[in-house]
Amino acid sequence: MKQFAILLISLLAIVSCDKGPRAPEVLNGEAFGTTYTIYYFPADEFDAIKGVDSVIHAVNRSVSTYMPQSDISKINKGDSTLVVDKIFKEVFILSEEVFMASEGYFDPTIGVLRNAYGFGDVKPLTEINEVTLDSLLTYVGFDKVTLTSEGTVKKQRPEIYFDFNAVAKGYGIDQLGAFLNSRGVTDYLIELGGEILAAGSNTYKGQAWVVGVESVDSQLEDRGYDALVKLTNEAMASSGNYRKFRIDPATGKKYVHTIDPLTGLAKESDLTSATVIASTCATADAYATAFMAMGLERSTSLLENSEELEAYLTYLDTTGAAAVYMTDGFRKKLKKD
Repeated sequence: MKQFAILLISLLAIVSCDKGPRAPEVLNGEAFGTTYTIYYFPADEFDAIKGVDSVIHAVNRSVSTYMPQSDISKINKGDSTLVVDKIFKEVFILSEEVFMASEGYFDPTIGVLRNAYGFGDVKPLTEINEVTLDSLLTYVGFDKVTLTSEGTVKKQRPEIYFDFNAVAKGYGIDQLGAFLNSRGVTDYLIELGGEILAAGSNTYKGQAWVVGVESVDSQLEDRGYDALVKLTNEAMASSGNYRKFRIDPATGKKYVHTIDPLTGLAKESDLTSATVIASTCATADAYATAFMAMGLERSTSLLENSEELEAYLTYLDTTGAAAVYMTDGFRKKLKKD
């Protein structure tokens, strides 16, 4: 599940005024199974809604598993002749990079496992045991798929099922940002399903964009936050298991949304949430998901060797008490007043 980042934009920033700095334009809508809010300061008038809808449609048409006629759905059904578009290629290449960097803990070929556990678009399996997992894992592994020079996707096993949901939403946000950039917009903040892309600053308030990291124990009807973060020309995405899980009605067993691609198990690690800041939302999205499967020790090791990522991780220590790990770069972005 994607943990929500809370927008801390004063109501004064979204109403017009006759004097002083100009308030931002605001767009609200639905995309990728959730909602979005976009604050932006346009240089000239343009049809923002039409442009946003066009971006959303293009991303869905390429990598949405919920659209039967999307490229990814056709490939999942066995089409090996389809020449994928730029969107699919870029999402594939980034996924491969994070797959390698995370030592396999980020793997968009876990679609058969998501479906088996009831987090996909088909009916879940009635029983998942060691034998079942061994069988399913033969269809998992990003090293079993290839993007050919002709632009087609080659799979070692036809049953391999792509699921780019852990990166596609972030990628879509980046594309929304690219659209605004193309229209001369240099200052904007995009929030979609709790993920954030910030460019420039909040010129109305004369400061960086400020967002909040939601508390793990936050309630849907009364969300609270643990930290305020200042963002400029960067993205932030979060992931957590504290709300998204499924209880098997027959066995009472709890399956969390995070699946370990190496074991096939849907179980909680010692991390309770992962919030990542990166240059692009797709990158932040992918690593936030990866960290939830990797756990604290592997995640911190990766972060200590990364010059690109900053992170805020919440976890349970050896006594079961809640604790926080924060990179130095993330700490420097905290708003303290």
